[in-house]
Amino acid sequence: MKHEATIIDVPAESSSAMKGKAPLIGVARDHTATGSGGYKRGLAIFDFLLRLAAIVAALAAAATMGTSDETLPFFTQFLQFEASYDDLPTFQFFVIAMALVGGYLVLSLPISVVTILRPLATAPRLLLLVLDTGVLALNMAAASSAAAISYLAHSGNQNTNWLPICQQFGDFCQKSSGAVVSAFVSAVFFIILVVISGVALKRH
Repeated sequence: MKHEATIIDVPAESSSAMKGKAPLIGVARDHTATGSGGYKRGLAIFDFLLRLAAIVAALAAAATMGTSDETLPFFTQFLQFEASYDDLPTFQFFVIAMALVGGYLVLSLPISVVTILRPLATAPRLLLLVLDTGVLALNMAAASSAAAISYLAHSGNQNTNWLPICQQFGDFCQKSSGAVVSAFVSAVFFIILVVISGVALKRH
């Protein structure tokens, strides 16, 4: 009888041990998923705030360049010295490109909100990664081309007889240079956004 009792008790203890371990495993898995979701939600919130800052930088660059206009005080009836952004195709491209960048950032805010509400969803994060990379290229193209023209305006080029005009048109050069700096700041924000999307897509 004692031998049979031990045989019956052994599976009972094994079954109870297995039942005791099963909830612990489930709790551990749920805890890992919750931690990953909280981490990615934090990245999504940071992503949203960076987009707001990038909107300000991009639209400020477009507005500053679009209002860069200066007329020298000395002029005659037939001759007037004026410098404006629309005199240079590169600056015109800059204004249009940075306006498009700012518009894209505004339209991307709802998708960024979705990543906050659903931090584990990969589709909206992947979409932002692809679009951000493409718009980053446009931002860098506009900023780099405008920076080259601004450099020539400040320093000139003796080989091509390009005279520096910033000694005469100081306000115009100051505004255009400020717009270029703001565009590069927007590009830096985009680089950070791309990195955030890559980190958020990484599986833990």
